[in-house]
Amino acid sequence: MVKGLYVHIPFCHQICHYCDFNKVFFKDQPVDGYIEMLGEELRQWKQQGALDVPLETVFFGGGTPTALEPAQLERLLFHIHDNTMLAENVEWTSEANPDELTRDKMDVLFAGGVNRLSMGVQSFDEDLLKRLGRTHHNRDVDRAIHEAQAAGFSNISLDLMYGLPGQSMAQWKHTLNRAFAYDLPHFSAYSLIVEPKTVFYNLLMKGKLQTPGEDLEADMYKVLMDEMAAHGLEQYEISNFAKSGYQSRHNLLYWNNEEYIGAGAGAHGYVNGVRYSNHGPLKKYMTPLGEGRQPVLNENRVSRTESMEEEMFLGLRKNEGVSAERFEKKFGTPLADVYGDKLTLLQAQGSLEQRDGFIRLTDRGRFVGNNVFEQFLIGD
Repeated sequence: MVKGLYVHIPFCHQICHYCDFNKVFFKDQPVDGYIEMLGEELRQWKQQGALDVPLETVFFGGGTPTALEPAQLERLLFHIHDNTMLAENVEWTSEANPDELTRDKMDVLFAGGVNRLSMGVQSFDEDLLKRLGRTHHNRDVDRAIHEAQAAGFSNISLDLMYGLPGQSMAQWKHTLNRAFAYDLPHFSAYSLIVEPKTVFYNLLMKGKLQTPGEDLEADMYKVLMDEMAAHGLEQYEISNFAKSGYQSRHNLLYWNNEEYIGAGAGAHGYVNGVRYSNHGPLKKYMTPLGEGRQPVLNENRVSRTESMEEEMFLGLRKNEGVSAERFEKKFGTPLADVYGDKLTLLQAQGSLEQRDGFIRLTDRGRFVGNNVFEQFLIGD
């Protein structure tokens, strides 16, 4: 059963040097036509019955949703309301760039039902922002947060990054202190991963990108966890921290291995036991929709074994971990019968622990999470 909807807006006015998401420059793109094709995709899902149950979460991601003009945002919101049912307590998030998030856009989003903003701040060091290819300044963050609160938004999250080229521990602590000064209910913080087909990757291949190194990055992560706890923000996932009641319910759908629709160019979804991805290039996405067909590039019916593996490596991202009771109820077999040997090994290594009916990462395990998750991938 579908519980959430992800909508991908692939347009950006500036491409960040670390970003490998499906995106294009806004200028000279068929933005209005794209929004209409999003509406057509949702209409097709509605016809199939996938949207017959009220959605618990909606998430606008990108790219940059706030690259859209107010009238385009209104049209996008219309298509959501026209093709879906929303739960009374729906969590509706839009990603946002601080310098693009004008008061007009905030008012349109809030009036249309969006009740959560996730702002890409990354750093409060102006030199690092330039190095990342970001276009905003600290004053833009100040304005955007204060205007968003005035517009009615109380659920605001900031995205931060560490392990950046040339970033010192002092700069990271400065960013955290500036972020905490806003007293917001949610923060996400990610270490830099240099992905292929990015500016940073090209620089790395040329030997022109100096990252802090694993030891300093690990120290930054330790400072992150300690400072979040000291400021009353509970870590509920490897990279996410929230005050009580403000966890990202949409992202928890992913980590709880629940089903959701992904709409838009390059979007991924999980519906009726099938994981799928849409065509990324705009023309390949829009053309089939204009002909009444779905824009799906790849489909994979998830086997029982694959679903069990996903339950583990997604669920272990959460601080509460994987529920042994939920696993057995979902798959009809005890968790220990399936993964007993791996659990014993990882516990002996100090990466996992079992407590109160949950399997979870230890403090040490959070630093080597990817190595733990790989133990539950196909073929291991």
